[in-house]
Amino acid sequence: MTLVVLAAGMGSRYGGLKQIDPITENGEFIIDFSVYDALKAGFDKVVFIIKEEMLDDFKETIGARISSKIKVEYAFQSVDKYLPDGAIPEGRVKPWGTTHALLCAKDKITDNFAVLNSDDFYGREAFEIIGKHLKSAKDENGVVNSAMVGYVLGNTLTENGTVSRGVCKISNGMLEDIVETTKIMPDGPQAAYIEEDNKYPLPYETIVSMNFWGFTPGIIPLLEKSFEEFIEKIPENPMKCECYLPMSVGEAMKAGKSCVKAYSTNAKWYGVTYSEDKEKVVAGIKSLIDAGEYPNGLWK
Repeated sequence: MTLVVLAAGMGSRYGGLKQIDPITENGEFIIDFSVYDALKAGFDKVVFIIKEEMLDDFKETIGARISSKIKVEYAFQSVDKYLPDGAIPEGRVKPWGTTHALLCAKDKITDNFAVLNSDDFYGREAFEIIGKHLKSAKDENGVVNSAMVGYVLGNTLTENGTVSRGVCKISNGMLEDIVETTKIMPDGPQAAYIEEDNKYPLPYETIVSMNFWGFTPGIIPLLEKSFEEFIEKIPENPMKCECYLPMSVGEAMKAGKSCVKAYSTNAKWYGVTYSEDKEKVVAGIKSLIDAGEYPNGLWK
């Protein structure tokens, strides 16, 4: 099984390359913990999707630490890669989102795989869940076998600003719909999100996607189709619009081309959306190390 790590984000809100910002006294990144948990769950290869200019930094840090433990490969996301007509809107610098990122690694994906964000700490249970699913996942009758691990919204919020989450509709253990919801924040006894200057309630118990997916290789042609259609009708803002993985998966579901098993975990999520989040992440990871869930020095 392959772990695919989305690590090409610019980190504009964070203010730097948060993918390779140490969060332990041993200099480990959040990504180190994801790879460590993936190894424990039976994954034997990791593909980092990065910007090409980040390659040396990745190889000299996490690559050097883990290359003796797991097969490591790199894929590069760039704004011009896999555009159907090769035309880039004038002034566009930013790549085209998470669907596009995954397509940039398609040549390195040959078996069942999981996809996650580099700057999110998911917890070991999520890897055990998705690993168990992928070990036996097979497509049937032309329908791609997919899975996701969702999180309780209240376990994923930050006090330092608003966040975006994929709000999930689940029925009989299957994902029915996922709605990308922006500007979510804590709001007393429940969360809330802001849309067109109006505030709407959102229960803390809501299950949301943190972009932790499990797929068979059969998902790749469906993502290619979604991205091609996205590029053909680029939205009004050609400088910032993106083709998101949840959106593409949702399209495949609605077309009857993919079914998504919806798992969930009560684990606490840690992430660094904003630079102010780092202190809480450092403390949270340290508490797990102190409790013996992780060794003090993952790769020693």
